[in-house]
Amino acid sequence: MDAIDTRLPHLVVIGGGFAGLWATRALAKAPLRITLLDRSNHHLFQPLLYQVATAGLSAPDIAAPLRHILRRQCNVQVRLGEATGIDPAARRVALADGGALGFDYLLLASGATHAYFGNDQWAAHAPGLKSLDDALHLRRQLLLAFERAEACDDPAERAAWLSFAVVGGGPTGVELAGTLAEIARHTLKDEFRRIDPASARVRLVEAGPRVLASFPEELSRKARRQLERLGVEVSTGVPVTAIDGGGYRLGEDYVHARTVVWAAGVAASPLARALGVPLDRAGRVIVEPDLSVPGHPHVFVAGDLAAVQRADGRPVPGVAPAAKQMGRHVAASLRARLRGVQAGAFGYRDFGNLATIGRMAAVVDLHGFKLSGLLAWWFWLAAHVFFLIGFRNRLVVLLNWAWAYWSYQRAARIILGRDREGPVPPA
Repeated sequence: MDAIDTRLPHLVVIGGGFAGLWATRALAKAPLRITLLDRSNHHLFQPLLYQVATAGLSAPDIAAPLRHILRRQCNVQVRLGEATGIDPAARRVALADGGALGFDYLLLASGATHAYFGNDQWAAHAPGLKSLDDALHLRRQLLLAFERAEACDDPAERAAWLSFAVVGGGPTGVELAGTLAEIARHTLKDEFRRIDPASARVRLVEAGPRVLASFPEELSRKARRQLERLGVEVSTGVPVTAIDGGGYRLGEDYVHARTVVWAAGVAASPLARALGVPLDRAGRVIVEPDLSVPGHPHVFVAGDLAAVQRADGRPVPGVAPAAKQMGRHVAASLRARLRGVQAGAFGYRDFGNLATIGRMAAVVDLHGFKLSGLLAWWFWLAAHVFFLIGFRNRLVVLLNWAWAYWSYQRAARIILGRDREGPVPPA
């Protein structure tokens, strides 16, 4: 590969997610030299992360190495590392290894992390789902719960191991709860001798009045009915007020549960504060219409880290399509800057909402065109397979889901790593 021309303006992109990667790819022929910086060496298709957590897919099915994706883009250098600080005036990014990157332009697209609404101590007992590490840890925790229940002699303790709670009734929470119920009632059938996995209690807890609040109320009701048919207990209108190693408090009632999963909220990456500019209540950067940072026109923010409003005043949601559109818009703005032309304002195009609940159960809202049940499930499946990066990923996911559809089996049900609570006690 030819060396990158160091005389070209230098763009540093922090984050290889949807916004960062889509901007980088859109600048393939731009007169720029680009450094893509990420803590991980891969791009992750986050909408299917819950499938790794619930053993339906393995990690390589939904992730691809950034170097492989960008191997033919000659103006890009991929660098594995972590940004710890940004000096917009000096145009430098400080790195965790003590080094630094100078830049002419910067795109900050480092995404979001879990938000526990001021109760960060809950994180130790209620893991969230944002990375492959999170998914593999959660998969281990879920599968070990059944193993510990099988080895347990005390009925009360066994019931606690077979009690699962998902906190948060958005798409991720709904998808996790529905899949957990399917695993307990179908995938693990006849595999244990001392417990009946189907007796597991799976509860979805939403503090608001209904699940899938971003969907029309009609689809929200249908989603709840589909969850309940799968065996999920749906609790709405009462918040979780405490979580510890033994369970959680729902309102005034304490529920014994050894597995609690957090899907209730996200917070912006702490790097946003390093810019020293105004942030919104969620910690996101309030950007200019072209996604640049106020007072620093050479710095852009995109994806979950950008606070952007639509024409009707509603915020642009933190979803993959929005991040991709922002990434492409930043690329267009940079190309305009290099030509000496004023960049236009970002306009979000909303394609609708999709959420799956379980086997043959999903809801789809495409601006008035609503689907639920089997047709919605096929639509959801086709959309997610289509947007995966790489032919191999699409083919593998399609084959794995086809097998799971007919057999109820989940191919990635292997427990790896060390158990943080010690070895599984003998039966």
